[in-house]
Amino acid sequence: MVFNSTNKATQSFMQRLCSLLIIAVFISGCTGTRQIRSTTVSLKGTYKNDFLIGTAISRQQVAGKDPVAVKLIPRQFNTVTPENIMKAEELTSSWGKYDFSWADKFIDYARVNHLQVNGHTLIWHSQMPAYARHIQDVDSFRAFFTAHIRKVAGRYNGRVRSWDVVNEALNEDGTLRRTPFLNKLGGNYIADAFKLANEVAPNTDLYYNDYNNERPEKRAGCIAVIKKIQQAGVRIDGVGIQGHWHVGKVPFSDIEESILQYAALGIKVAITELDIEVLPRNFTGAEVSQRMKMDANSNPYVNSLPDTVQRQIADDYGKLFKIFLKHKDKISRVTFWGVHDGQSWLNDWPIPGRTNYPLLFDRNGNPKPAFYSVIAAKNK
Repeated sequence: MVFNSTNKATQSFMQRLCSLLIIAVFISGCTGTRQIRSTTVSLKGTYKNDFLIGTAISRQQVAGKDPVAVKLIPRQFNTVTPENIMKAEELTSSWGKYDFSWADKFIDYARVNHLQVNGHTLIWHSQMPAYARHIQDVDSFRAFFTAHIRKVAGRYNGRVRSWDVVNEALNEDGTLRRTPFLNKLGGNYIADAFKLANEVAPNTDLYYNDYNNERPEKRAGCIAVIKKIQQAGVRIDGVGIQGHWHVGKVPFSDIEESILQYAALGIKVAITELDIEVLPRNFTGAEVSQRMKMDANSNPYVNSLPDTVQRQIADDYGKLFKIFLKHKDKISRVTFWGVHDGQSWLNDWPIPGRTNYPLLFDRNGNPKPAFYSVIAAKNK
């Protein structure tokens, strides 16, 4: 289309209208085999005035061995979270000995590609180093807890925009999970972790992160944790709602209410691990210890995703981003848990070897209808 008018406002309107028409045609006409091979539209550009758009990245991607991600990450995102690289078991395997080689490479990768960093995670009961899990003496365990936070958060002070200080400390009913940290250090360990992180990383935003904490019972427990930290005079800057949801079952009203209630505490809200599962599952959330057995119905979309499911996931993503935009003054970041479908942890959890489709880009790096739905949410 050629614009002859010299009226810039008219040209801008027509260009925007054309873009919306292209998106609408793509979404309405898409099938499981039809793909668009490239796009000049970016998530980070579309939402540049609203909130950061992030992705979790793997060791393979940091090393440049995922050619699909090499192109997508700097083009589409402006912040990254390490999928596993900064978890405790990846950093230390014996008392007092740390290997920061991959974590440093991750930080360097982010710097070179002009990406902000969210550190993940300082304290988590899963993926702990084996030696720490077997510490029986309380004083020794506290020494590990203290030294780990100081060493890791302190090393990356000034190079990390935010930290998930404590991850998944709550049960579904909102009570504190019986982890080694709670069992040995008591109920104040969460506030203690934030206090230690603040001491060595005073200019880094500090978050509590969990899944299903948009649901009323767990939300109430999360609010209680945040208030306890605040009442102790300790800094907490935000709460992460992970956002591991299921197609056609996204709890939109609970999500919106949670954004409002968390923001009312004077903290930021981040959507930290967003993906929308399309495969059968008999439980919700993201408890990594849970498993399911493979059966004839467990992996129904080996070759492609049916158009009906493709439309539903696109619709779900579009509705989510309309909520995020409505409350953009309260939201600091939206991070997808993976760059493309081939990377997603949901291919191997809770059943290994399945073919899942939870993200905005397919295995070849092509934008899916869900991508255009997210773009369209901004333009409506």
